[in-house]
Amino acid sequence: MTRLTGSALRMTIFIGENDTWHHKPLYAEIVHRAHAAGLAGASVFRGIEGFGTSSLIHTSRLLSLSEDLPVAVIVVDTEARVRAFLPQLDELVTEGLVILDDCEAIHYGGRDRTPEGSPGTTAAAGDLPGKGEKSL
Repeated sequence: MTRLTGSALRMTIFIGENDTWHHKPLYAEIVHRAHAAGLAGASVFRGIEGFGTSSLIHTSRLLSLSEDLPVAVIVVDTEARVRAFLPQLDELVTEGLVILDDCEAIHYGGRDRTPEGSPGTTAAAGDLPGKGEKSL
């Protein structure tokens, strides 16, 4: 999996919650394939209301409950890696919309922190206060 910081391409795939691929949710198949392709990240967001080419409004409101709510799958990686993934979407998505837009990614995580919580080197065992001692 790629750790991405800097210029990136965000791909947003709009599909329906009930869309399937071989009896599994389509959004899950897209995420699993993105992971297998080593893309930097993918997330699925369930919409509460929306409409598409059918012009039918799908909503989560109780009085007009829909079982086919809109879903957005967002994938972020370098432009080359996202564009290389597009042929897999051609195979999977029969009805939906894909939007590509440039973005800047800032990756957080995997950094060591000192006991005070500031980023940097890890404190040695002798640098930590002992039992009953206070640090300044």
